[in-house]
Amino acid sequence: MQIEVVNPGDSLWAIAKRYGVTVDDIVRINGIDEPTRLAVGQALVIPTSDTDHVVRPGESLWTISRRYGVPVEEIARANGLLDPSRLHVGQRLRIPRAGPKPTIETNGYLQPSGTEKDREIVGQTAPYLTYFSMFQYVVRGDGTLVPPKDETALAAIADTSAVPMMVITNFENGTFSSEVARQLFDSAEARSRLIDNVLATLADKQFYALNIDFEHIFPEDREKYNDFLREITARVHEQGLPVSTALAPKISATQAGRWYEAHDYKAHGEIVDFVIIMTYEWGWSGGPPMAVAPIPQVRQVLDYAVSVIPPGKIMMGAPLYGYNWTLPYVKGGKFAPTLSPQAAVGLARDVGAYIRFDYTAQAPHFTYYDNEGREHIVWFEDARSMQAKFDLIKEYGLRGISYWVLGQDFPQNWALLEANFTIRKLR
Repeated sequence: MQIEVVNPGDSLWAIAKRYGVTVDDIVRINGIDEPTRLAVGQALVIPTSDTDHVVRPGESLWTISRRYGVPVEEIARANGLLDPSRLHVGQRLRIPRAGPKPTIETNGYLQPSGTEKDREIVGQTAPYLTYFSMFQYVVRGDGTLVPPKDETALAAIADTSAVPMMVITNFENGTFSSEVARQLFDSAEARSRLIDNVLATLADKQFYALNIDFEHIFPEDREKYNDFLREITARVHEQGLPVSTALAPKISATQAGRWYEAHDYKAHGEIVDFVIIMTYEWGWSGGPPMAVAPIPQVRQVLDYAVSVIPPGKIMMGAPLYGYNWTLPYVKGGKFAPTLSPQAAVGLARDVGAYIRFDYTAQAPHFTYYDNEGREHIVWFEDARSMQAKFDLIKEYGLRGISYWVLGQDFPQNWALLEANFTIRKLR
């Protein structure tokens, strides 16, 4: 696989000829709906069978070697590079054949609707996923559970090689509730009722794993949360099933804030089988415009995480979406709407915007003016930004990747995921 960025005047025919593939191949793998119209700066995945690499801005021989899993010395030798530190943008390198692809686990959170849309999403993404996480079974303070409409999704998953994971949350009135979590932690009766309900649901709906996504817990309830995790994990393990937790993206043990303080990375790494770190939402709909998952910030979180949790227990979170902010940004103003990567590219094409790439954040963005003269900025994900995230998984030796949220149109991600990794299947 190669990633090609559309330049002014490019056409699919010219790009296909350049790489020795067909236009139909490029259209299919990128889900292109209008082959004669491309956005300048759009990143395309090219289904090449060769092992050439075209050097992009900001790349070094070290980053290229990490991407392909081939030592720097072997790439230098194959290309007759006397000084491996001297590369130029656009330079074509031959990459020697690498060893086997790393095997990872993958997870996708699904918000089931109970409609045929669920079946469609499962059909499209099941080949690329280890787990489908059913978001969400809402926990009440008395230990009862409110289930989602997941029957259609679960029936569809049963016909695939992916497996379902049950997600429980402390959600209430449209947000995560500190009070619900405290009520549960403070009542042995409520905890017992909840655990019994979870075990019954795991068995009845044939879930393969449990994910605990408790957020915005009171900081002073940190040890209570750890004790609850020990209690429920022991019971679920008795049924032979793994337990995971969702963690806020912390960069230190002492990071302040209600989202962070009660999430004890070290304890979670010791108690549960694996963790899913929510390494996204730096750029969020109510905040100032920026990349949703900028690589320097993600790297900071991973640096701390692997210092207290074995890398083989860490799944890195990744977004399947972007945001469209209206400028100027006003704190407390109207939230930016979400859009899929495919929709973002289509919008850029329709308004004639030039998609730029931020080589520090490793994320694409563009600006435009709407029909009312208001300026907008869109940050989203593309093949280049996802490849940067896949490179981090390889560099840190992580367990895998977890996507929030399924149902967003992004065909390039799945093609690149399959090209980079072997996906572990549990049945």
